[in-house]
Amino acid sequence: MEEKEEMTFVTEIPERDEKIVKVTYPDGSSCDVIFTKLAEPVSAEELAKVPREKAMNYCLESPIRQETYPVDDEGKIICMQDQAIKMRDGVTIYADIYMPKSALKDPVPLIISWSFFGKRPWEQPVQRMRPMGVPKGTVSDVCKFESSDPMYWCYEGYAVANVDPRGIGNSEGDFQCFGTQDGRDGYDFIEWAATQPWCSGKIATFGNSGVAMSQWRIAAEQPPHLTCIAPWEATGDMYRESLMEGGIPGLFGASIVYGSMGRGYIDNMAKMAQKEPFVTSPYWQDKIPHYEKITIPTYVTCNWNHFHLRGSWEGFNKIKSHKKWMRSHQVFEWPDTYSPKGLDDLKRFFDRYLKNIHNGWELTPKVRIEVMDAFEYPYQTDRPENEWPLARTVYKKLYLNASNGKMGDAPVKTVSKVSYDAQKGETNFEYTFRKDTELTGYMKLRLWVEADGHDDMDLFINIKKTSTKGEELPVTIFGTERHPGSWGKLRVSMRHLDEQASTEYQPIHSHDRFEKLKPGEIVPVDIEIWPISRIWHKGQKLRIQIAGRYIRDPWFEPLGWLPNNKGNHVIHTGGKYESYLLVPVIPPRYEDGEYIYR
Repeated sequence: MEEKEEMTFVTEIPERDEKIVKVTYPDGSSCDVIFTKLAEPVSAEELAKVPREKAMNYCLESPIRQETYPVDDEGKIICMQDQAIKMRDGVTIYADIYMPKSALKDPVPLIISWSFFGKRPWEQPVQRMRPMGVPKGTVSDVCKFESSDPMYWCYEGYAVANVDPRGIGNSEGDFQCFGTQDGRDGYDFIEWAATQPWCSGKIATFGNSGVAMSQWRIAAEQPPHLTCIAPWEATGDMYRESLMEGGIPGLFGASIVYGSMGRGYIDNMAKMAQKEPFVTSPYWQDKIPHYEKITIPTYVTCNWNHFHLRGSWEGFNKIKSHKKWMRSHQVFEWPDTYSPKGLDDLKRFFDRYLKNIHNGWELTPKVRIEVMDAFEYPYQTDRPENEWPLARTVYKKLYLNASNGKMGDAPVKTVSKVSYDAQKGETNFEYTFRKDTELTGYMKLRLWVEADGHDDMDLFINIKKTSTKGEELPVTIFGTERHPGSWGKLRVSMRHLDEQASTEYQPIHSHDRFEKLKPGEIVPVDIEIWPISRIWHKGQKLRIQIAGRYIRDPWFEPLGWLPNNKGNHVIHTGGKYESYLLVPVIPPRYEDGEYIYR
């Protein structure tokens, strides 16, 4: 019987030793930061005695063994294990370097896998995370989670570095997640690697998800020998896109890192979200990438159904490189990363900029869009575009009507309202499309809201697609996992907008103040809906689901937030309470009678 595929997540922050450290940032600002002990390395005998409920607090000890050995049976690939690299402040970190044996005489380019997952994750049987949707045997045992597989890339004439950043594994110091310190350490490692006799001096970073996010920070430090980067699925702003999405505290973005092993401590983002609730804190400012400093060739991807979605598009738009590419898709990140299509595409990118092979990469469209339809079936794949958002977008308002739960094309004249239990209830609004309609880009939901019995509201929004009969048509992952739909969130007391950063279609909240609600007070709020690309066919419906909790259906990721809801939520529509959903309609490129070309 085939073993059931599983993904191990940390769903709660384990209780471990803590310390508070005053951290000073590059701009001179400082903050008292809560650090939590990483998983304690212990021997195999000691680990076997640990109760299962406490297993996440420990990991298998991996003593430093500085040796070089063959990885494959033919001896063509070698590993230089536990190479020691000293950072500018004297801290030593360790890396395993995989390379073709021929690189000892004929140097090759280097691809770096930089993350807290552990450079030899196969040594961590309890905490090890495995890429779902990727059949066993697709990647080798020396492939770091979400990273370049040395047993592919070394055969293609590249070296691969599996790096343990400071605090992780046997590397010295304490780990600061996704901040300037991580970027500066990446700089130091790159410039060390460029001087090694096996390295050609051409260096790239690659990885998806957790291994992609650090790339924004490293590239922003502009190490001279970093030639190109490929952040596939990369959250950027840790406050707005992970820990405090919409101003609502969340745990998942922080908890996933606590299964990492290390002798040091890690900054506790979940507790810092409670200690420092505003994005203006130096702590959170240090976790926003300096995209404007990234000027090298960059290849980004995004999955329409993943929490890295916003960060991928923000990074793609904000970096200053004149050579940048984006590919969007609905396949989940792990099977996309290791698919033949993904590998072939990435190899052409790396061959072009790390080996100077003129292979036609520049003809690759700057933006490639996969338009979703229903279940695992896309409507269009790799559709070429020139920019994001698409220049031909027509923004249209769909007006909410609380009296009948519908949306229409014209403003609603009559004032009405609908309410639901803030903790257990929900309300829905539907719009029926009279012709095939593609929505690609950003949505914005404007609501007039009232908190009945409380001074705040946490709103969770899902945008769903239903059939002509009203049955939900989800996008599915791995065949069975039903994604909740395009989403948005907002804590109403955090509704204040950053007017300079906001656009008509993308509200950006300042997250620098609380504005509590008074009894009976009705206020307008603008809720950012993360990007989408999907087709609705004639007669199908768009459904807005509004609730005071995250409704995830049987979605596999244990995403969780800490809502602050009591009493009832009231949604007002019509008249002076003009509630609407702004949608990005993409007109066909060409129409002739019933023929439509998109």
